[in-house]
Amino acid sequence: MSDHWYKDAIFYEVYVRGFFDSNGDGRGDLPGLIAKLDYLVELGVDCIWLLPTYPSPRKDDGYDVSDFVGVHPEYGTLADFDRLIAEAHHRGLKVIGDLVLNHCSSEHPWFLSARSDPASPYRDYFVWSDDATQYKDARVIFSDTERSNWTYDAVSGRHYWHRFYAHQPDLNFDNPKVQDEMMGVADFWLRRGLDGFRCDAVPYLFEREGTSCESLPETHAFVKRLRAHIDANFTGRILIAEANQWPEDLVPYFDGEFQMAFHFPLMPRMFMALRQETKKPIVEILQRTPQIQDGCQWGLFLRNHDELTLEMVTDAERDYLYEEYAKDPQMRLNAGIRRRLSPLLGGSRRRVELLHGLLLSLPGSPFLYYGDELGMGDNVYLGDRDGVRTPMQWSSDVNAGFSRAEPAKLYSPVSMDAVYNYQSINVEVQNRSEASLLRWVRRMIRARKTTRAFGRGALAFVETENERVLAFVRTYEKEEVLVVANLSRFVQPASLAMGVHAGKRPREIVGEAVFPVLTERYFLSLGPHAFYWFRLETPT
Repeated sequence: MSDHWYKDAIFYEVYVRGFFDSNGDGRGDLPGLIAKLDYLVELGVDCIWLLPTYPSPRKDDGYDVSDFVGVHPEYGTLADFDRLIAEAHHRGLKVIGDLVLNHCSSEHPWFLSARSDPASPYRDYFVWSDDATQYKDARVIFSDTERSNWTYDAVSGRHYWHRFYAHQPDLNFDNPKVQDEMMGVADFWLRRGLDGFRCDAVPYLFEREGTSCESLPETHAFVKRLRAHIDANFTGRILIAEANQWPEDLVPYFDGEFQMAFHFPLMPRMFMALRQETKKPIVEILQRTPQIQDGCQWGLFLRNHDELTLEMVTDAERDYLYEEYAKDPQMRLNAGIRRRLSPLLGGSRRRVELLHGLLLSLPGSPFLYYGDELGMGDNVYLGDRDGVRTPMQWSSDVNAGFSRAEPAKLYSPVSMDAVYNYQSINVEVQNRSEASLLRWVRRMIRARKTTRAFGRGALAFVETENERVLAFVRTYEKEEVLVVANLSRFVQPASLAMGVHAGKRPREIVGEAVFPVLTERYFLSLGPHAFYWFRLETPT
């Protein structure tokens, strides 16, 4: 694959702890993931994104790192990690990991040394102050659990800075040694064959008084240095920005920094458009999205390991989404909703398919979250984001085929929900049915790969004379693909203004059915939540 392989790739996010348990201890591990690589190949994904596997106290599921260059014993060893990379590459799969730049665990040796001794060489690895009112313009991100970005440390007698949990002190990137340390961490994993990183919480690396302490010029300078170093020493590796910002504010991150960035504002608007049955939220945010440089790409997702974040919507829109998608307060966390995709959509197969149809066809590379290809459910009564990180459902056997351990030993209970229980929703059952969601997702992934227009093409909206129908054309070189989607739960007509495309012949991509030649005004009728992908061909 080319150095721009990520533009055509489909990514699959794996929570290693919840994927497959190889040794019967009740927790997923790297050998377990290796055992299931063929499942991912059959699904059709191109790159695995591993959630953190570092040694950690696991107060934040591994994002509280206590050793940046190791593997948590529950997951295996560095030898297991190396074997995973080798086995994945042998199958044509790439692997990226999480690079947790912003913070570490309060149990990391750096912080233990820094807090205990003012003369410690690690004292300046963290941000300390006697004044807990500094940087008051920086928002508190985990507003449900933290009241301040400062926490008083009784051992050191000073306050330390953290943008997330109090047990995750921020690293001090004004210290050149910290920058060198994190560059060394990146080197360590890239030398082991990792194909890149999703860089966690990247906007928050630096602090300056009188600012929001987000996306500061110093942050961009460091990431440019990191990117230049990686480009000079490794081939075909990528950096993906986890930066929950407006699309126009993300443009600087593409300037010699990241090849990819997640398009956070699009995701809640897809759910809003579906509930309001209007294309307006999707069209408006994509029209607001600026052009990005060649070689750069948006990352698209429907759900992931965190809550469905509602930071990039207005207060009124947030209240609306809470009311429509999270009536039970247990479903809400910080400024978001902690639910998986299928429960969010009321278990509606048509809605799940429609959103996947948009995920796979809008500009960017799609990221699938483990289990969503089955329509797995969640458990909102587990703490934090744990409800969307339950064990993968492989079969109707004990523990959903995830583990041979006694059920009480599992890191999390498997789903026993009346609608989403593992005995009815699992890989084994869905492999047996041609009509299953799993096999449908496989077919759609294969269909997407028949054209490069979805991964690389320009987008042009098509007027439909119906606000409930979204239509657009993706164009790349000589390829043209027309996408038409009905956001309504009812049958809808669409009169498409095809303009310069009149005279082309639409061929439906999945089933290869040929439709009548396009006219200036082309009429289609669409079933509830239906969508079409048409390849536009010149009649011979």
